[in-house]
Amino acid sequence: MFWPPVVLLTAALAFSLIDFDGFHHMVSAANQWILRRFDWLFSYASFAAVLLMGWVVFSPLGGVRIGGPDAKPILNRWNWFSITLCTTIAIGILFWGSAEPMFHIKAPPPYTHIDAYSEEASEFALSSMFMHWTITPYAIYTVPALAFALAHYNLGRPYSLSGPLSLLLGRAATGRAGAVIDAVGLYALVAGVAASLGAGVMTLAGGLEAIAGIYDTTLLRFFVTLSIVALFVASSISGLQKGIKILSDFNTRFFFALLVFVLAAGPTVDILALGAKSLGEYVVEFIPRSLALGERAGSDWTRDWTVFYFANWLAWAPVTALFLGRISVGYTVREFILFNLAAPALFGALWMTVFGGAAIGVDAAENHALVAALDANGPEAVIYALFDALPASAIIMMLFVGLTFISFVTAMDSNTHSITSICLKNMRPGEKRPRAERWVKIFWGALIGAVAFIMTSTTGIDGVRMLSNLGGLPGLFILIAMGVVIVIIRINWLPEIRAAVQPASAEKPEGQKIAVE
Repeated sequence: MFWPPVVLLTAALAFSLIDFDGFHHMVSAANQWILRRFDWLFSYASFAAVLLMGWVVFSPLGGVRIGGPDAKPILNRWNWFSITLCTTIAIGILFWGSAEPMFHIKAPPPYTHIDAYSEEASEFALSSMFMHWTITPYAIYTVPALAFALAHYNLGRPYSLSGPLSLLLGRAATGRAGAVIDAVGLYALVAGVAASLGAGVMTLAGGLEAIAGIYDTTLLRFFVTLSIVALFVASSISGLQKGIKILSDFNTRFFFALLVFVLAAGPTVDILALGAKSLGEYVVEFIPRSLALGERAGSDWTRDWTVFYFANWLAWAPVTALFLGRISVGYTVREFILFNLAAPALFGALWMTVFGGAAIGVDAAENHALVAALDANGPEAVIYALFDALPASAIIMMLFVGLTFISFVTAMDSNTHSITSICLKNMRPGEKRPRAERWVKIFWGALIGAVAFIMTSTTGIDGVRMLSNLGGLPGLFILIAMGVVIVIIRINWLPEIRAAVQPASAEKPEGQKIAVE
């Protein structure tokens, strides 16, 4: 399970260094093929994930306790929420929260038949943010995480992606086939993480340019990438991961403080009014948008935005699900859906309302200064243009740069551990696991950093989009299979998981202690 994604990614990296034009042409062609062939499946599978979680909440499965009736939680509810939030959002909301609406208000998709910079364009932009950052994305995370949690804790399946899938595929999901499944999940996560890291690098480079006047060059992006990778790898191998609970708690509190500041310092009334109108549009248009009905079908905008986002979340979801499922022991399935779907989705709605609404309001008041920043310096410059229009801008920018840095490190702590646990789960007796863990983490960190740097230093945001789509395709099929597993558990295994007693091996699964202690 280690070598297939390694060979594929290192070969791609070598190809890009030897013949970048040929590599870019090949990746672009693969990206377009994925979008045109599977855009409908991305939309339908993501919508099905939302429906499935709604069905589970109101079914008898919702009352089942993960780990059995006597299982005790390893985290309180606040820490559970903060770790889940920081693990899943990484730096996505920080990068796109103010940048995305600028794209939509200046160039609404043709099928909307609305004018750029109009009130309707503003409502469309913010309602699109709700579509891309609230219920549907977190349903994509919750489905595989729930399938893994029930299969591992309540039915004693192995700690792997292939564990829950054995309920669907039987012996076909074990042995070499199981290793292939885990390898596919690893490839998807690494591609998605590299895409997210690329967005983080662009955000930090833009911040250094706005704060210190350091021009955003390829060399700067190299050192920013190196710094992020070095910190999250050092944190992972040195035991600093024991502080993930503290880091997540700090991050989440800072997120809320930043929300309050921007809401108070920005055009508060306009933000709230636009948020209310856009929320209504989101609710009314949820099904047509989810299924890309009408003129949305086959639209380049739908592929470039909605499918791009779903692909990005799908790339992260399979392997991240192992961590999310592992920290959920002791809580019921309904609580699992509340803290992995409903609560983070509500936070996403608040963030996008405040930051998206503030960006739209400031752009209108400042003669489209934020759109000008987007056109001149890219999406990474928009958030700093927004802060520049608010009080105490220099201080807020510095704090934001620090938050961006810590947010990605926090997210990667948990995912690096999941990657390593999958790679080393079949080590031979007597092998020194700590030394192996160290080198595996260093290797994956270096590879992720290299892929992210090559894409962001050459193709910029287009490279991030392509990585997301390439990683999301295998994640798409894993999501579908995990959804079927949940249905199978509800139909065939409900009595067993209700009565299940948490096994000794699941009480403190491998690596759990260092991940959350």
